Formats: sequence, C-alpha cells, structure tokens
Amino acid sequence: MKVIELNASVTDSNDRDADQLRQDTKDQGTLIVNIMSSPGSGKTTLLSRVITDMKEKISIGVMEADIASDVDAIKIQNLGAESIQAHTDGMCHMDAGMTRRALEAMDNNRLDLIFLENVGNLICPAEFDTGAGKDVMILSIPEGDDKPLKYPLMFSTSHALVITKMDALPYFDFDMDKCVCRVKRLNPDIKIFPVSAKTGEGMEAFENWLFEAQAEWKNESLIQ
Repeated sequence: MKVIELNASVTDSNDRDADQLRQDTKDQGTLIVNIMSSPGSGKTTLLSRVITDMKEKISIGVMEADIASDVDAIKIQNLGAESIQAHTDGMCHMDAGMTRRALEAMDNNRLDLIFLENVGNLICPAEFDTGAGKDVMILSIPEGDDKPLKYPLMFSTSHALVITKMDALPYFDFDMDKCVCRVKRLNPDIKIFPVSAKTGEGMEAFENWLFEAQAEWKNESLIQ
C-alpha cells in the first residue's frame, strides 16, 4: 500500500483544474466518487460493505485522505481493493490538485470506480471541488436530523445522501421525515439512501445507484 504526502494546491484555479480532472477521468471511463462526512459517520464501514458486495462486478479503488494514519487504507486493502493513503499535511479537505496527485499514484487505468474518502468534517470538503464525478454526503443516525440546518452547503452540493446506521434508529431521537424534508428543501434533486452497512438494509439501492452512475460515466466516455 502506498502512502503519499499532499499539500494544498498552490493554484487559485481549482475549479478549472477540477473540470479538467473530470474530463480526464471520463475519457478513461473511471468514475471518482467523493465521500464526505463528519468523523465517525461510518464512511469506512460503508465502503467496506460496498467493496465486498460489488468487487466481483467492477474494479474498485479507494483514496483515503487523512491528516495522519493509514488505518483505514489498510482495512480497505485487506478487502481486495486498491488503496492509497493520502496525508493532507494538516489540511481539512482535498482539492483537485491533491486528488490528481493521489490518482497518479494509483493504477487507475484499470479501475472502474474510485472512492475518495475525504477528510472527516462537514465544512471544508464542501467548499473545494475535488474533480470527482459524483459527490456523496454521509450522515449517521447518532448525529441527529438537524445537520442540514447547521451545514447546508454540504447537503446542497451533493448528488446523494447516505443516512447510515439505520439499525441504531430505535435508540436515537432522529426524525427521518424532518431530515428528508430539510435536505430536499436545500437540494430537490438529491438521492437519499437510508442504509445499515451492518445489517445490509438499503445497501442494494445505494449500490445500484453507484453501478448505474459508473456505467453512465463510462458510456459518456465512449460517445465522446
């Protein structure tokens, strides 16, 4: 497993860099999915379940972005997916330049789907375009249904919201209807997937969405 040290991009043209990265990965037929959430939401557990369920259908890689440590990357590698650990040198987010450097360290030419597990927080990652083809926000049941009110940008910029730890719903004061209503008010087109990676509840719907998104991305590259 590779570990690379990254610094924030020195360019002030991150949006342009992100658009170019999206085009380059589309030309390759590789879809990058940017996963954003707070620490402890279950990102790695969710990805572990997705990899286990989908690795026979498509080739998967994971870029683990953390300020330090390689614990999560080792877990992912042990599941049979290509994994790289990207240390962000204290930065609380990934940007397009950092994503490209991490991508270049992977054998991405053979991968259909690459997850970028962004640094865990609900503010910075939403403010920087990573060049991913899809942005996915994760909210866990223990975090509460009020997070869309407190961190609206994260929810309004994502293509999909995965509500994790549904098996814990009976033990927390989490109002699913209120949460969905608040999210939809911010982002009417967002897809919402309540799941439990532990029990498998809802995973098929989310995995089908990922599979279809990757197929559409690859088909668009063939048409161009």
